[in-house]
Amino acid sequence: MSKITRVGVDLAKRVLQVHAVDASGQRITSRALSRDKFLPWCAQLPAGCMVAMEASSSAHYWARRLRAMGLDARIIAAHLVTPYRLQGKSGKNDANDAAAICEAAGRPHMHFVPIKTVEQQSLLCVHRLREGFKAERTACINRIRGLLAEFGLVFPQKPQALRLALPDVLEDASNELGGIARMALQRAQAQWAELDAHMAWCDERIAAHLKTDPQAALAQQLMGVGPVGASAVVASVGDFKQFRNGPQFGAWLGLTPRQNSSGGKNNLGGITRRGDMYLRTLLIQGAKSVVWSAHKRDDPISRWVHGLREKHGWQKAAVALANKNARILWAVMTNGQAFDARHVSVKPG
Repeated sequence: MSKITRVGVDLAKRVLQVHAVDASGQRITSRALSRDKFLPWCAQLPAGCMVAMEASSSAHYWARRLRAMGLDARIIAAHLVTPYRLQGKSGKNDANDAAAICEAAGRPHMHFVPIKTVEQQSLLCVHRLREGFKAERTACINRIRGLLAEFGLVFPQKPQALRLALPDVLEDASNELGGIARMALQRAQAQWAELDAHMAWCDERIAAHLKTDPQAALAQQLMGVGPVGASAVVASVGDFKQFRNGPQFGAWLGLTPRQNSSGGKNNLGGITRRGDMYLRTLLIQGAKSVVWSAHKRDDPISRWVHGLREKHGWQKAAVALANKNARILWAVMTNGQAFDARHVSVKPG
């Protein structure tokens, strides 16, 4: 165990596969460990030994436990590990995955995922629940609309219009709704109200986070970044100084163009869509509202967005503004300065 310098771990619910190598990269051991035997095995490793694992469920938990033991725990994105599996796509198993993780962790220019704190993951639980409740509420509303349409009852698409009309529909004896159908729709109405209450609770927790976190308050000042987006970006990123600059942060969010360049000829496509899909979606959705109302404002960003919309369309303008907001977020968070829509950046010499 004293010769081990790097360990790759393939995580699972019950069995964890480890692959350990020495300083020259020669394999020392490759074995499967049960969940309760993993930490005692890691306790025998030399202090400061690198233990790498894929970014997956429980990865941040294990990384925090390993760092508390004095080990150098690292997390690697899954798509960066796949090229180092020598057996290719047809040779995927736990042992080969652990060896690929160990090999990828030894590359000098490998990018690692920052380890989230307990507070960050706790707040992200609220965001994940909110997204789930939102999807369930949309499904519930569509289910009610579908059931009502079977009896010839059709209403405007806005949820508020259906909410106002539904009680009268259930009480109206002149329509074709049967007794069983009315009871079923009352159940669906109660579920809708319950989901609204869950959503309100999540919004209260997010509002409380904005009041207590100065970084979240700074992020909310940007045009196109609302309370949910400000809270989510702070909880997901944590330390913004882990990125060298704003463009790198935008690339981490998947907001930069995909390249297929060769022979000195640049060929750019759509955005890469890498990174956190939730953050990217929030930034783009917030940017859409700014794009549609940009003609009402006179600041430089609004004029730029309006011109971009007129030239390339509102969709490209929204994505471009989301990328710009990502860069501004990095600058605001790393410098600690409030957002100024009329600020003119100066390129360093």
